Amino acid sequence: MNPVIMDGKGLHRTVVRLSHEIEERNEGFHDVVLIGVKRGGEVVARRIAEYVMRTEGLALPCAGIDISMTRDDLVSAFFVPEAERNEPGFSLEGKTVVLCDDILHTGRSAVAGVEAIFRLGRPAKVQLLVLIDRGGRELPVRADYVGKNVPTSRAEYIDVHFTELGSGEDTLTIVRREKA
Repeated sequence: MNPVIMDGKGLHRTVVRLSHEIEERNEGFHDVVLIGVKRGGEVVARRIAEYVMRTEGLALPCAGIDISMTRDDLVSAFFVPEAERNEPGFSLEGKTVVLCDDILHTGRSAVAGVEAIFRLGRPAKVQLLVLIDRGGRELPVRADYVGKNVPTSRAEYIDVHFTELGSGEDTLTIVRREKA
């Protein structure tokens, strides 16, 4: 049995806390938009938007972005990932963009997310929100909002399951790789 680091109740509490941290740091939600890295980050962003709508009555603009074409670690020039067109449906110009992701590890996804955001417009600022920071940075990236710090070794990873993505329940577990 893999250790559960966050269950559905813990995830809900974390989303609530992160929502309040966004509001506090930005002195409200004026000009705040949420962009989630597809797939897990988009779930996190949408849950934050839903919580804000339910409690504040505010509809925060929220969308997902595909970062596959902005990653620096594509396997080869002959392999082209299936990428979706990024069209959030709202302007990022002059906004505070909260880039949401489920796991922060090397920093490569965060950098690719920022690059994808700047291809869509010029926000006033970009803030990074992650559900789990597992350490192991390869790039100088630091999250502005962290749900939980869970240091892991190279032989471990975090397995994320969200109900929105077909899981029976929300769980985040530490899994040991067979070969590191």
